[in-house]
Amino acid sequence: MAEKEVLLTLAGLKKLEQELEYLKTVKRRQVAERIKQAIEFGDISENSEYDDAKNEQAFVEGRILTIERMLRHARVIDDTDYKPDEVGIGTTVKLYDLENNEELTYTIVGSAEANLAENKISNESPVGKALLGQKAGDIVEVTVPAGQLKYQILEVYR
Repeated sequence: MAEKEVLLTLAGLKKLEQELEYLKTVKRRQVAERIKQAIEFGDISENSEYDDAKNEQAFVEGRILTIERMLRHARVIDDTDYKPDEVGIGTTVKLYDLENNEELTYTIVGSAEANLAENKISNESPVGKALLGQKAGDIVEVTVPAGQLKYQILEVYR
């Protein structure tokens, strides 16, 4: 089965590369040290410190594999991949929510970079999909599980 292409901004690529480096060089050592200390406590059959350290080790190794797979299938979005006045991956969009009378600002990113706490939404999300290809001044209606959302695009920038 062919792996799905992972769309990343340059910043997202660097962030993943940094996380991978940290996990491989720092976190692996920390977890190995925790395992070593837990083994020194004796009987590992009922040693919660050992179990916790082994679980953390499994998580770290799983995350390393996930990031390596993402990087193998990554395509970095650059300036040639978008039109300056149009919403695309890597652009920031200032919206006016016509229902709630509030302004929102989102950066459209690939699903691997999406983080609502940082106002980064995926190009695959309902709002992200609806915004792609739109321009400042356009009114966009989005169907979400909670109903309909209606936004006016105020500004598109990179």
